[in-house]
Amino acid sequence: MTIKPDAVKENIPTNNLQWGASALFNEYMSAVNPTMPKITIEVFDSLLHETGNTRIIPFDLSHALKTNYPATTPNLMANFIRICAGETIVTSAITSSELFYVIRGKGTSETEWGITEWSVGDVFVIPATESARHKAISDAAFYWINDAPVLGYLGAVPARATFPPAFFSHERILSELERVRKSPKASSHNRIGVLFANPACRLTKTITPTLWSLYDVLPAGTVQLPHRHNSVALDLCVSTGPDTYTLIGNEIDENGQIADPVKAVWAPGSVFITPPGLWHSHHNESGEDAYVFPIQDAGLVTQMRILDIQFVTAN
Repeated sequence: MTIKPDAVKENIPTNNLQWGASALFNEYMSAVNPTMPKITIEVFDSLLHETGNTRIIPFDLSHALKTNYPATTPNLMANFIRICAGETIVTSAITSSELFYVIRGKGTSETEWGITEWSVGDVFVIPATESARHKAISDAAFYWINDAPVLGYLGAVPARATFPPAFFSHERILSELERVRKSPKASSHNRIGVLFANPACRLTKTITPTLWSLYDVLPAGTVQLPHRHNSVALDLCVSTGPDTYTLIGNEIDENGQIADPVKAVWAPGSVFITPPGLWHSHHNESGEDAYVFPIQDAGLVTQMRILDIQFVTAN
């Protein structure tokens, strides 16, 4: 197979002199730690998917990230999908992993792997596929995450499926979460949640080779102490009462609190980005439990052995 880069399809170099035009050098100290576009705290409001026509609503930050392909973070592309009752939409992207969370509604999704029936709160993942066809029985919305930016950066297409499709029903998710919550050790843990896993990812213990997902409960009146990691989190607020929020910042003070934090207020059906390396803590000052569903590129980052997750512990 002959691969011709898009950027140089014409006038392809045929000798060392022409190849040399692409050979560059940088002095070590000036280039070893290049200034990269920052990943910033962003919010994508639920209003984006609550009204309007059947459509995909991409969280495209490629301009800020300086990529020539759609991207929400360097490794992930996030979207809302709105499907009006009785209508159908097709999703298609060059990916190795795709995750769908059902924000609301009921319907079916069809791929080469078969037909999946879904309803609110369900999660399913599919490996590389040409397209997926989604039909809504009632007004529906998805949270759709995929790793297309990884392949876009590499100029690659998947050669094979690397994991089997998996379906996590809302009922089973809540059952597993309740089991964890009743554990005697739960109150001493930094987070109370369940990590979704796939049999193909036995080392990373993640839902796909690139994607990581957590279903986390923040009980009424509680605080989950700060932690940080080198993966980027795309946090979907599943349900919450008032006065529930995340504090995000660069440093921890002498009291174990985040210094000069940015406040991301939770709103059901909305998403916010937690950049890599920043400390973040969750706070629920309401009288009802809150739930958050972060998706991260931690499958890939864990495989690279650079996740470096750190926790602040109670005094």
